[in-house]
Amino acid sequence: MTLWGGRFAEGPDDALWRFTVDRADRRLLLDDVRGSLAHAQMLGEAGLLDAAEAAAVREGLQAVLAEAEAGEFQFTEGDEDVHSAVERRLGELIGETAGKLHTGRSRNDQVALDLRLYLRRAADRQAERLADFIRAAADKAEEAGETVVAGYTHLQQGQAVPLAHHLLAYAWMAVRDRERFLEARARIDVSPLGAGALGGSGLPLDPARTARLLDMGAAFDNSMDAVAGRDFAAEYGFACAQALVHLSRLAEECVLWASSEFGWVTFPDSLTTGSSALPHKKNPDIAELTRARSAGAIGYATALLSLQKGLPLAYNRDLQEDKRLVMAADDLLAGALPAMTALLAGAEFHPPRPDSWVTALDLAEALVERGVPFREAHRAVGRLVAALLDGGRDLSQAEPSDLTAAHPDFRESDLARTDPSASPARRPAPGAASPDSVRGQLKTLRDLGF
Repeated sequence: MTLWGGRFAEGPDDALWRFTVDRADRRLLLDDVRGSLAHAQMLGEAGLLDAAEAAAVREGLQAVLAEAEAGEFQFTEGDEDVHSAVERRLGELIGETAGKLHTGRSRNDQVALDLRLYLRRAADRQAERLADFIRAAADKAEEAGETVVAGYTHLQQGQAVPLAHHLLAYAWMAVRDRERFLEARARIDVSPLGAGALGGSGLPLDPARTARLLDMGAAFDNSMDAVAGRDFAAEYGFACAQALVHLSRLAEECVLWASSEFGWVTFPDSLTTGSSALPHKKNPDIAELTRARSAGAIGYATALLSLQKGLPLAYNRDLQEDKRLVMAADDLLAGALPAMTALLAGAEFHPPRPDSWVTALDLAEALVERGVPFREAHRAVGRLVAALLDGGRDLSQAEPSDLTAAHPDFRESDLARTDPSASPARRPAPGAASPDSVRGQLKTLRDLGF
């Protein structure tokens, strides 16, 4: 069934049908029926359907909704899209009165509404998954206690940090990811119904009433923007991509940490895989696949932007592709988040002690505290490092004479600063990598409900 055809002398060719019909919009079934229910009620209140017609349409749509919710709704090969499928089924249930449902409505504003309703629900689900991930990261940070590890820059050991601080960095990334979905949800939550094909209708429609019936935050301000705008879909796609990029960074670290070279972590057998040829292997496939799938999400977000860039107003069929792209990005994140949450929750950390070189800045700051300019302190510690390396030693093996040879303001007591486990506690600034900071971060996250 199509929702057009009166001016055509023949039906659609198979080549046209195969190329233009997209099954992706079948996922909008529940949203299409709920949007139609609100539209039908508004039509009845506006007098565009009489009482008997309005009741028949609503009862028929409720029956269709029940079928959809039970997974019993049957699509046919002749259904051009989800909208025509719903109207076909409604006609089977209530007869010709079903044809009045499309009064004052176009597929252009109808599909924009359906996608907004779908993404509104999807944003809520992603926010819940991200909350689960944040809780898992916070729990694992709490479990890590005051374990100190090497913090890296350029994949070289840089400073000593609490393992908990490192893990909480991912929690805060996820907090922002969750905020992005919730903020995007507010912009998604605008009803375009009543915009029609592009310029609205001469019938006495009430778009604000339809929006209220759907519990949406607002109705559209400009009918052309309502049917042609897809920035909300692109924003949602970006939110998925950014969250997956953050997960991918953690995934990369999980792969490194699980290697024998790092030896930081062991993952449960139940969350890893083996090799068909190498009996000793234990592979962190969840992390590797998350890392790979983030690439797909980036591609979908880029495609959603590119899709819009050359379209004249208002609606163009190009926009049919938005559903496939944004749903695919949503699916990638929906799969990766629970898997990475489980992997992190199941991790057993046993990191090695950091190299003593991670306390080099601590020594430089000892000089700064005595009034030595930082650049001079930096050069002095650099000389100390070079001398120790030449002698095959590290900072833990430095002698008082090594310090004074590097700078006269060094004191023997500064040797205590070369202990990596004591280093984080010397950073009292809010947000810095100190035990106090970790406790404060955990309290903040718990207070936020994570």
